Amino acid sequence: MTGPADLRLGPGGEFDRIRAFVAAQGAGSQPAGGAVLVGPGDDCAVVRAADLAVSTDMVVEDVHFRRAWLTPEEIGWRAVAAALSDLAAVAALPTAVLLSMAVRTEDAGLFAEGVMRGGAGAAAAAGAVVVGGDLTRSPGPLVLDVVVLGQVSAPVLRRGARAGDTLWVTGRLGAAGAALAAWLGGAEPSPDARRAFARPVPRTAAARWLAERGVPHAMIDLSDGLGGDAGHLAAASGVRIILEGAAIPIHPAALAAAASAAAALRTAVTAGEDYELCFAGAEDEVRAVRAAFEERFGLPLTRVGSVAEGSGAALLLPDGARVDPPWPAFSHFGGERP
Repeated sequence: MTGPADLRLGPGGEFDRIRAFVAAQGAGSQPAGGAVLVGPGDDCAVVRAADLAVSTDMVVEDVHFRRAWLTPEEIGWRAVAAALSDLAAVAALPTAVLLSMAVRTEDAGLFAEGVMRGGAGAAAAAGAVVVGGDLTRSPGPLVLDVVVLGQVSAPVLRRGARAGDTLWVTGRLGAAGAALAAWLGGAEPSPDARRAFARPVPRTAAARWLAERGVPHAMIDLSDGLGGDAGHLAAASGVRIILEGAAIPIHPAALAAAASAAAALRTAVTAGEDYELCFAGAEDEVRAVRAAFEERFGLPLTRVGSVAEGSGAALLLPDGARVDPPWPAFSHFGGERP
């Protein structure tokens, strides 16, 4: 694979930046299995991959984050981690990342290098490598475009849930939403909430572990909030999903930041950007591997609902009330945020 020492580009400020970006990633970066045959420096990277999983994600300043909230490294980490979470959703093995940036002229130096360093760090943590991208000047806000590549021979899709399954989530929910609410309210979030927003961890290894054991019948990553994503699973599978509010694992940072337990539950259901896994499976099969999963990954695996015949999703509140469908999550074209 091409490394910083043999990145043969001609002179020019843009190409100097590219050399700095590749150097920031480190020499000899390579995913497991030697999947990258040609890295940065040519018109295309070349990746060895059968059964290729591909996803893309875009991050826009003042839509997905505000610059005052995050360091450049955190901006890059968060963008790449969010894209990698889509690979986790289908239980794919991450191999390569393309990270493109549109930046103002004054940000094309150390700031952009920090963004690239953070993105490369998120890729490396998942076992992937940044193999290229693009850099261009923009008169407006920072825009990142991330393409992720992975390998998967038997993808776990959204459409496999069936009546009689139970619904499960990894980890605890709501911390990233608590951080966002604090910033929008003019306060500083707790360290745990801030970390959840700034450095999310895509559950790529956990997803593959579950898939290797045939546990998930259908799966999605929690980017749009549990309520909204449960609705996606229900629609894709042609079933009805009932979420049980009393069972939803709320992150302590969300509980601490909320005015009440009810408010914390709403954050956990609607806020999104937790990047945990949500999957449907047979209850006895999930429980058979639950202890081993929790020991291996240090994450709780929690039953949060059931799958029945019908359509749509609903939420049963702890007091017995029903919210049908669950509270709406953030929509890019339905409201303003941040």
